[in-house]
Amino acid sequence: MRSAWRLVLAILAGRVWRVSADLVPDELWDRIAPLLPPRQERRHRYPGRLPVSDRVALAGIIYVLRRGVAWRDVPVQVVGCSGITCWRRLRDWTEAGVWPALHQALLTELRAADALNMDDCAVDGSHIRALKGGDHVGPSPVDRGRPGSKHHVIVDRQGIPLAVSLTGGNRHDVTQLVPLLDTIPRIGGLRAGRPRNRPKRMFADRGYDFDKYRRLLWKRGIKPLIARRGVAHGSGLGKTRWVVERTFAWLHRFKRLRIRYERRADLHHGLLQLACCIICLRRLQAPSQKDQ
Repeated sequence: MRSAWRLVLAILAGRVWRVSADLVPDELWDRIAPLLPPRQERRHRYPGRLPVSDRVALAGIIYVLRRGVAWRDVPVQVVGCSGITCWRRLRDWTEAGVWPALHQALLTELRAADALNMDDCAVDGSHIRALKGGDHVGPSPVDRGRPGSKHHVIVDRQGIPLAVSLTGGNRHDVTQLVPLLDTIPRIGGLRAGRPRNRPKRMFADRGYDFDKYRRLLWKRGIKPLIARRGVAHGSGLGKTRWVVERTFAWLHRFKRLRIRYERRADLHHGLLQLACCIICLRRLQAPSQKDQ
């Protein structure tokens, strides 16, 4: 009987290891492991149960991010830990600033591999539903009775996310232009020259058509290429701005980002940053591959 139980446990352990390896490949784990905060030492007397490994907890977080399931519905037999454990690790790592550090490290690697083009950047926002309310939630501009939030993102010429933010659904896109620029990390990666955190040209749609923000961009040494309201289409800016729409499509492939369920804005923003890191890692693994 004991041998049968041992066999079952071995099978489950092997399945959990395969799921963790699929959700958290070695390329991702090798980059994120040095950034994780150290865990508290166990007590010598009455130490309690062994803590779940960080890699298994990260696999559970990515499982929720991809599948969009509730934390309580995380399958322990598949992932290897409970959803509440994954939620706690997400909370701790978000408060420790793990995701911005990982994002900056990946952007630095991309620039070193000549896979990052910051000369031309595009900015836009996307509205999502917020079913449980919380911080940074506001009425939808389309339906005032439905609360929601907005994802704001700046991408490079190839659609690689450089900075993301989360606001209420009633916030105008243009109000987040300067804060987004300020959150672009200093990206190194080149032997010569200083780290870079400013593009040369900024593309945006008609929602950013305000002379005040054009002047702010010029002061920062950025040439604004913003579509004018009341002017017929055909300016040609759509040939460059489509990359930011594609990036939103990439982000919303992670089902947990399509609808906001987290009441805490920092946790949803942490999931958003983790999705950006996964996109950067995919581009780093195949920098010359063109998306269909």
